[in-house]
Amino acid sequence: MKARRQPVAPARRQTGVTLVETMVVSSIVGVLTSLAAPAFQDTAERQRLQGAAALLETDIHQARMLAVARNAPLRISFESGVNGSCYVLHTGSANQCGCNADGSAACTGSAVAERVVYFPAAGAVAVQSNSRSVLFDPQKGTVTPAATVRLTGQRGGAIHQVMNIMGRVRSCTPGAPIAGLRRC
Repeated sequence: MKARRQPVAPARRQTGVTLVETMVVSSIVGVLTSLAAPAFQDTAERQRLQGAAALLETDIHQARMLAVARNAPLRISFESGVNGSCYVLHTGSANQCGCNADGSAACTGSAVAERVVYFPAAGAVAVQSNSRSVLFDPQKGTVTPAATVRLTGQRGGAIHQVMNIMGRVRSCTPGAPIAGLRRC
């Protein structure tokens, strides 16, 4: 009797990836992510700074407009401390309104807070001005004194809002370039 040969099945090709290939790809992705993370953080800080600067500029224009519309003086007072920083749109004199530790407005006498914006100490943005308070004159529509308000981020970015006597605001940056802003 003749022996029959069994047909030999062709060798199967394995599909998929090996553990070594997976580790190499994971390492490359990890390195690229660690290189990109600071850029993302810088972009996020710039966005927060630009948002805070736009809000402040809007509030400055609103204070000037309200002073003229009501025919009554209006102020913006700035305050910085260990709990954070803030600015308050208010009636009354320069030292009559500030911020409480929780970010709410604290006014004395006949002063009334129109709006308060608070930046907590652990937050992404802080505000500081070279003038404690600026007055919007209702008759002339002017601002006294002219001031520079600095908005700074945790990573060192900054935007300066320069307010002239006419109440116009010019934004600039003292540090790394921010799109659309001139250097101070």
